[in-house]
Amino acid sequence: MNSEYDFSGHTFQTKSGFQMHYLDEGPRDDDAPVLMLHGNPTWSFFYRRIIKSLSSAKRCIVPDHIGCGFSEKPNFRDFPYDLNTHSKNLIDLMEHLEVKRVTLLVHDWGGAIGLTAFRDRPDQVKKIALLNTAAFPSCDVPKRILLCRTPVLGQIFVRGFNGFAWPATWMATTKGLSKEAKQGFLHPYQSWQDRVAVWRFVKDIPYEEDHPSLQLLQDTSSKLDCFRSTPIMTCWGMRDFCFSPRFLDAWKKKWPHMEVHEMQKAGHYVLEDAYEECEAQMKPFLLN
Repeated sequence: MNSEYDFSGHTFQTKSGFQMHYLDEGPRDDDAPVLMLHGNPTWSFFYRRIIKSLSSAKRCIVPDHIGCGFSEKPNFRDFPYDLNTHSKNLIDLMEHLEVKRVTLLVHDWGGAIGLTAFRDRPDQVKKIALLNTAAFPSCDVPKRILLCRTPVLGQIFVRGFNGFAWPATWMATTKGLSKEAKQGFLHPYQSWQDRVAVWRFVKDIPYEEDHPSLQLLQDTSSKLDCFRSTPIMTCWGMRDFCFSPRFLDAWKKKWPHMEVHEMQKAGHYVLEDAYEECEAQMKPFLLN
């Protein structure tokens, strides 16, 4: 694709019936590979630099959620594009790879998806690293994101005008993206059909009391205590317009033992704005 993403990908068919693309880099004898989970509107490209940093010593498994990156992009009438199904797809991937235990590295929607997948199997999670994410309900959703959920117009804006993935290339970063990085983030989302998951992820934010994903997310939130003995750290972009420091405060209350590193000048794409700082903190944590 470009020089920043020079990996050989793999695919497998999930039980939901669609092809999931994933990266699998590093030694296969690792007892707890790092499972890196992206959010919306990114894909495995988000983790490209930390994969290269870790993979000489650590196995890195990095899927593209269905509809994202190089995974299959089915019509939303054929695939639910919801928290429940994305989470089940992860377990399918772990079973396919015969991986029994993981270290989680999660960003954005990756937090809700990953922690939902493992909330009833905490013994399968060795460590957790958070990057500007949530796994609990919140009404703290920016109006600019709620706009993308409006009936009819929201879909036209997100899918027709690329009104979510493209603005994220400048709204989600304080530092700005290089030309190559911007091209990389946008590469899989070139058409109406390509952007189906970008739109459906926005629709799946459980903002309303009767939202179909709300109960599942509440269940995940209620079970976060099961990770209180799990080593946990975060690198948090403090200038994130979406996952603001209020979300970090909520995590601190849920997991008081969490090791916290605040990236004061970084936005939502914290690995773009403060990669070197994040790598310095995360690499020893993830390798040991």
